Amino acid sequence: MHTSLVAALDIGGTKIAGALVDGNGAILHRAQRPTPARADGDTVMQAVETVLAGLTASPLWGRATALGIGSAGPVDACAGTVSPVNVPAWRGFPLVDRVSRAVGGLPVTLVGDGVAMTAAEHWQGAARGHDNALCMVVSTGVGGGLVLGGKPYAGPTGNAGHIGHISVDLDGDPCPCGGRGCVERIASGPNIARRALENGWLPGPSGDASAAAVAKAARAGDPVATASYDRAAQALAAGIAATAALVEIEIAVIGGGVAGAGEVLFAPLRRALRDYATLSFAQRLIVAPAVTGTDAGLVGAAAAASLGHGETPVPAGRG
Repeated sequence: MHTSLVAALDIGGTKIAGALVDGNGAILHRAQRPTPARADGDTVMQAVETVLAGLTASPLWGRATALGIGSAGPVDACAGTVSPVNVPAWRGFPLVDRVSRAVGGLPVTLVGDGVAMTAAEHWQGAARGHDNALCMVVSTGVGGGLVLGGKPYAGPTGNAGHIGHISVDLDGDPCPCGGRGCVERIASGPNIARRALENGWLPGPSGDASAAAVAKAARAGDPVATASYDRAAQALAAGIAATAALVEIEIAVIGGGVAGAGEVLFAPLRRALRDYATLSFAQRLIVAPAVTGTDAGLVGAAAAASLGHGETPVPAGRG
């Protein structure tokens, strides 16, 4: 019976979430705060510390043996620093050191948020049983991670699989990362909405101009909304096909808020993938929605911490 717990942080441009997670991936206690993404670095860190205080105040905290962080990237797991594209004040921010001090020196493992989501999906979700997989978070940004040879592969700095910043349009729009024509610049939620608005789509009476509202319009047959999702799907397909050609993945799992569009996204994605994944070993590639939901970052950060601390998470379905 597993009695120890792992603490987890999921840090993104919209929210900072924390949890205490058991050896079966169940969340027993949680805390959350909005990310003050446009504030100075110390203010953002104060929000992290508030979430940590919500965890350490739990009577379960004494059972925590390690802490995992899944953060928007880039991250540098070796240096323990983060430079999230969507949090401008954090550039080379010493997150691991600051978090370690806040929790009394508990061992801390840092990975990118895409790697965390990948660990969750391989442990508990759609990638379980697949030895070679790409898992993606398509939301405010686009992140990703890889499973290679049956194990999540974070790479030397924790950023492996960062598909959101593969360029799929060589003359495309500049991306906040400094590149041009990145998958994220085309397929993220804010960019789906931006493109629809620029091409004449009008929000309904509520004024909701989010990617979810664009998806609703696409389901109702709006051609501009549909075209914006088709373009996002094409960019995702190009990035997935490039990854499949490079490392021979068997499955691409897609989660995040944009994946909530369902077949508005997945139908054109599968069609586009047939145009891009043409090599014989890539043609059988499966595309599937993620199943670990909004807790993927937390569950995956806990899994990464368990692995980094020498423990093995219990596979789904086992106690």
